[in-house]
Amino acid sequence: MNIKNIYYFHKPIIPRFIQIFFRRIVIYFKKKKYIINEVWPIDRRTNTIPDGFNGWPDKKLFAFVLRHDIETEKGYNKYLKLLELDKKIGYKSSFNFVPKKYDVANETIELIAKNGFELGVHGLYHDGKLYLSKKRFQQRAHVINHYLKLWKSIGFYSPSSHHKLDWLQALDIEYDSSTFDTDPFEPQSDSAGTIYPFFVKDDITNNVYVEIPYTLPQDFTLFILMKQNNIDIWKSKMDWIAKNGGLVFLNTHPDYMCFNNKNNGREYPVSRYIEFLEYVKTEYKGQYWHALPRQVARYWKQIFNIS
Repeated sequence: MNIKNIYYFHKPIIPRFIQIFFRRIVIYFKKKKYIINEVWPIDRRTNTIPDGFNGWPDKKLFAFVLRHDIETEKGYNKYLKLLELDKKIGYKSSFNFVPKKYDVANETIELIAKNGFELGVHGLYHDGKLYLSKKRFQQRAHVINHYLKLWKSIGFYSPSSHHKLDWLQALDIEYDSSTFDTDPFEPQSDSAGTIYPFFVKDDITNNVYVEIPYTLPQDFTLFILMKQNNIDIWKSKMDWIAKNGGLVFLNTHPDYMCFNNKNNGREYPVSRYIEFLEYVKTEYKGQYWHALPRQVARYWKQIFNIS
């Protein structure tokens, strides 16, 4: 059993503040190395345009996607505030729930659909054990498929960005988003190496789904682990992706957002998220394709003639 698996085996009995404390230490020693080596927050090797890609709809400069992963019941209790916030500013996003960690009401599913947002499945238990063995994954895949059908979802997101892309062929999905262009601070830190979607194909069944990597650092990494007090990294990375015509994909968590704008060390003021949305809206007005993940996946299949 490797170090990562040992950690997730014991994680339920480790107090949350201790988990965060040790992750902060690890990041403190890693951060300088990756910045010096130009791997994070921007890896300039990730901007290679895929063969056959001729641009985003309506000749927009770049694509812009918002995603919210709800890890705990605490986050679930705040999701509606976040949905209303997105609506107020003029955006739509994907909300992704963990089926077996807290109860997701039918009213929640209906509300998200009614408002034109998207619903995705975020693992099954959020316990870090999904990929411990192929047998375990296949057992859980059966249950995950049940929730994909129940929630009328076509997208999957592995907790903690764990991934085995070939195994995900067992899921009834059109896209997955469990990877990133570059994020050496994630537990499974191998990057997709691109700021564009790409295909994952099963050579035996010919089944194909779209992998959509997130491309901006996660809020938990920036504001909780690194204790950043501004959105400068988000803005600079956003500007670089926009310049290169890629996909700006931001993943945030209501679990760590404080809606009264206080910063207690384990939450960050939601005003930072608002500031970023306003930055995109004003600095890039009319220049980007704002889409849900499902729209990106279907567009990607369309331009490459994949059914």
